[in-house]
Amino acid sequence: MVLVAGPCVIEGEEVTLRIAKGIKEITSRVGMGLIFKSSYDKANRSSIHSYRGPGLEEGLRILGRVKEELGLPVLSDVHRFEEIEKASALLDVIQIPAFLCRQTDLILEVARTGKPLNIKKGPFLAPWDMRNIIEKVTSTGNENLILTERGTTFGYNNLVSDMRSLVIMRTFGYPVVYDATHSVQLPGAGGDRSGGQRELVPQLARAATASGIDALFMEVHEDPSKALCDGANSLSLDEVEPLLVQVKEIDRIVKDAG
Repeated sequence: MVLVAGPCVIEGEEVTLRIAKGIKEITSRVGMGLIFKSSYDKANRSSIHSYRGPGLEEGLRILGRVKEELGLPVLSDVHRFEEIEKASALLDVIQIPAFLCRQTDLILEVARTGKPLNIKKGPFLAPWDMRNIIEKVTSTGNENLILTERGTTFGYNNLVSDMRSLVIMRTFGYPVVYDATHSVQLPGAGGDRSGGQRELVPQLARAATASGIDALFMEVHEDPSKALCDGANSLSLDEVEPLLVQVKEIDRIVKDAG
């Protein structure tokens, strides 16, 4: 079991380093691998007035500090072709955002970098639709692929997690990640922002782990109530360790059972 975690968006250099250090200390104590995730630009915010991040250049510089000073692999998402060359030079894993997961040309161009790709399944897709996305990536010769479930649209401003999706996607032969924090997001529920039910993150994380996932994705912040993006569905640092202890034990039981 590996954890993919960090604040939704890079809010500044020092706060990003503090959060990364805090998560690293927790995963070291628990004995779990960590990939640090944060976005240099959130191009799919609800409102034009929403904070998007520091941008490509500054964001990559900050992620570079996390990588160099803390020795952590880093993951971030790309939204435009112009970002790919510079992003791929630094990032260990490149993420295709859920709402761009069917953008064929973007996926092909990112796949051609040879870097590992984390494809987030759009909330509008069935799990078996991911086969088509896998074929796009592997057509370039890149087999370094991770699939992430982040909930499925369920009426207006709501998502639901179908645990069958995790089981189905694992049959495709690639690691499967469960995004426990975006799955409790309430998209657009705040009018000009998304809401969330972060109190449900632990329950869904434990359930997904019991299904046999390979990694857990969580957005983590020092103070979710003050987060500039996705605070309503983020965990606070002090909530992470107790949950990871439980998750690791569930993972052990499930995988020992074969």
